[in-house]
Amino acid sequence: MAEGLRLIPGNVVPVESVESDPVVFQRNCVDAFVASWRARGFSPVTIDNDIGLLERTLTALGRPAWEVTAEDIDRVVGNLAVAGRAPSTRREYVQIFKGFHRFLQVRKAAEIEAAFGVKLVCPVDEFNASRHVGDDSPALLPPPTPERVREFFEFMKARIVTARKYGPAARDYALFRTLYHAGLRSEEAALLELPDVHFDRGPFGKLHVRFGKGAKMSGPRPRWAPMLDGLDLVLRWFLTDVRPKFPDSPVLFADESGGPLHRGTIRNRLRYLMELEGRPRSDRFSPHALRRACATHNYERGVDLVAIQQLLGHWTVGSTMRYVRPSATFIEDAYRRAVTTTLAELSGEDE
Repeated sequence: MAEGLRLIPGNVVPVESVESDPVVFQRNCVDAFVASWRARGFSPVTIDNDIGLLERTLTALGRPAWEVTAEDIDRVVGNLAVAGRAPSTRREYVQIFKGFHRFLQVRKAAEIEAAFGVKLVCPVDEFNASRHVGDDSPALLPPPTPERVREFFEFMKARIVTARKYGPAARDYALFRTLYHAGLRSEEAALLELPDVHFDRGPFGKLHVRFGKGAKMSGPRPRWAPMLDGLDLVLRWFLTDVRPKFPDSPVLFADESGGPLHRGTIRNRLRYLMELEGRPRSDRFSPHALRRACATHNYERGVDLVAIQQLLGHWTVGSTMRYVRPSATFIEDAYRRAVTTTLAELSGEDE
């Protein structure tokens, strides 16, 4: 008796024979997944970083993605925690696997069921799903205060004069001022190019952040970030006096070979500079803390929350609120401003 027909959900059943070697098949799937990143416009730097992360994740899981269980995810994430890896690193492992598994569900479900007899069910569930850094707010250190940021930039400015290499020291100053005043992520700043600086757009000038981080694997979300708080003057000086000392290339904040800085390099440079500054460890902060400081300090001085959302390139205002960590005297300061404004208005009416 002939074998009965089977209904396979997902894409149509492939006409050609399906590769039955799971190792080869998964490697082909990874190549197709990476090709989809290029089609969506991800930058080469992002693609190189994510390929390595995906390969490390699949190696740690130790079995084809379609056979991975929730317990496998728990094991890998647990091992990362025991090894002392940061929550953000553990979250990246889960997110990259979740994106790859979603790709398999959309593009390869029929082939996987035909070749291996497996119906795809994502093993990332409510109990092991990655949580955004903002969800762990009680454990977060507050962003550096305006005074602390000002002191650090004064240290960097003074160091330019005495540094062994003027170019890198001056570049670092302009780079970290950009992270703070424009609210950029490290990778967004690293991917800026010279034509992305537009001094003639708007009252302050703007940076064209072409490779803004996308939400939920949606690809780059470009935005325009105004050069607030004198950042336009800093970048004019940088382009005139500093950038010509580096090799000719389109990269704005170039390394000494003319290429873009890696986000890990930016993080290490900041750590090195704060060690030189000699402040206590409790006074140190990360590049991402400068982005959160941008959100908090602008909110504290009355900038509209939606404007801060647009500046940071967040998908929702809720994401921006997780970045805002008002100071301990925020309520009192807001009260004083309100009372002062009310008294001024009443005085005007009396007159």
